[in-house]
Amino acid sequence: MISIRDTALAVRMHNADLAITLSVNRGCRTRAIRKFFVAVSRLGDGIFWYTLMLLFPLLYGMEGLRTTLEMFCAGMLALAIYKVLKKQTGRLRPCAISRHITPGTAPLDEFSFPSGHTLHAVTFSLVACSANPGLVIVLVPFTICIALSRVVLGLHYLSDVMAGALIGAFVVELSQDWIFPYIAAFTKG
Repeated sequence: MISIRDTALAVRMHNADLAITLSVNRGCRTRAIRKFFVAVSRLGDGIFWYTLMLLFPLLYGMEGLRTTLEMFCAGMLALAIYKVLKKQTGRLRPCAISRHITPGTAPLDEFSFPSGHTLHAVTFSLVACSANPGLVIVLVPFTICIALSRVVLGLHYLSDVMAGALIGAFVVELSQDWIFPYIAAFTKG
């Protein structure tokens, strides 16, 4: 049973989340900042990750194919979890809740929890960096920029982004235990 105290805590947490989002979203008023984060967000729509997946086999042969298959499988698991959570939670985007939040770009759908961009960026980055640690210098800042872009653009609350990152890490952990061993066996020959 949900108590009044639990409800009051949830309201305080939501208000804090909204206040942070409002503060970060102010960056969207500056044209250069908005354009930068729109570009980062668009890359996070998938084109960057799909390109990376195509490059791995070309650059690294069978090991690269293995990484691509791991990214693909982890990405599909992430997508399945994301779709279920989006539908079940139905949390409206901050730009739909508050007239004070300026959407920097059009949202892909109406719900905000969790951030799919962040979930997939963390998932793909962890898999790619595990296979090629040299990518950390590029993928970690890019992933942080993707996560930040979602809040700056007024499309997600900070909690949506944090949840997306945690779920992405969880997906990779599950994948390493339950999926990647089969991919390793398949790509060994």
